[in-house]
Amino acid sequence: MSNATLPDTQGKRPSSLRGATLPKWFPWAVAAGSIVLGLGISAAAGLESDIQWGLIAAVLFVLGSYGIAAKVEGRRQAKDRVATSLVWVAFILAVLPLASLIWETVKRGVKVLDGYFLTHSMGIVGDTEPGGGIYHAILGTLEQVGLATLIAVPIGVLTAIYLVEYGRGRLAKAVTFFVDVMTGIPSIVAGLFVLSLWIITLGMGYSGFAGSMALTILMLPVVVRSTEEMLKLVPNELREASLALGVPKWRTILKVVLPTSIGGITTGVMLAVARIAGETAPVLLLVWVTPLINANPFSDPQASLPVYIYLQYANSGGEGAAYDRAWAAALVLILFIMILNMAARGLARWKAPKTGR
Repeated sequence: MSNATLPDTQGKRPSSLRGATLPKWFPWAVAAGSIVLGLGISAAAGLESDIQWGLIAAVLFVLGSYGIAAKVEGRRQAKDRVATSLVWVAFILAVLPLASLIWETVKRGVKVLDGYFLTHSMGIVGDTEPGGGIYHAILGTLEQVGLATLIAVPIGVLTAIYLVEYGRGRLAKAVTFFVDVMTGIPSIVAGLFVLSLWIITLGMGYSGFAGSMALTILMLPVVVRSTEEMLKLVPNELREASLALGVPKWRTILKVVLPTSIGGITTGVMLAVARIAGETAPVLLLVWVTPLINANPFSDPQASLPVYIYLQYANSGGEGAAYDRAWAAALVLILFIMILNMAARGLARWKAPKTGR
């Protein structure tokens, strides 16, 4: 039969094979009702926390979706709606802290965030005095992260190429094992390693380069793993076609494999940069601090945004000019990382393979 109805042999009107279905606005209505009931229960019980009434509303939303859907659409469809409701609740619970953090940072950070703040250092300004800026911290972060990127990216990409294209036997297994171990190394451990080797043993002193070496240790496994996965996604047919034409393997990797996966590799590198840009512990151990501009990362202490935020907040007592500067610097750091993530996603979409219709 081509239609969705069955003829009635007794002359009655045809009945539909499809059961009752709730309207599309049903989840929104249940969500609104759950919020109202959650607020009412919270007010009646004397609960003052927004988290408490939010959790009550979430439970009511899931139970209400199941109860109404079970009566109208049946238990099978009701279970599907419960699963969808749980996904939405989990999504909201994950997004709310992030949204709250961004809102609070923007609200407090815009008080002193202006051109002067971005183009001046602390100089001789005291922690409790108004004025000053984060130019020296921005310069230090850019130089330290840039040096770490220059060191980590070539080593990481070449390591990934070896593991995917050449890696066989014990050496490849050992490299894979150490990459996995490095993935779980805490940042403070990386900082202590460089501190003991570079500063205490070799006596090289505090510098931005010392911090860059610790950031390199944290960045390397991310670059290796992301590059390795991107290289594995390149079809073997492309490699075989190039090799069948008599092209050497090294040239196949250089001219075929890498251009095909360059978008994913670059995205992984930018995400790794965003990963290390907010590290505080190794930078505080190895770079130390200075209120002045130091454009030479290979000599003397150098400022950075994470350490600047920590020190300004620690010396503020929860109020005053230093407190506002800490929030403004945190806002700049968040914007920097957000720009990197957006650029990575845009680049991945731009370099993604185009499929014809």
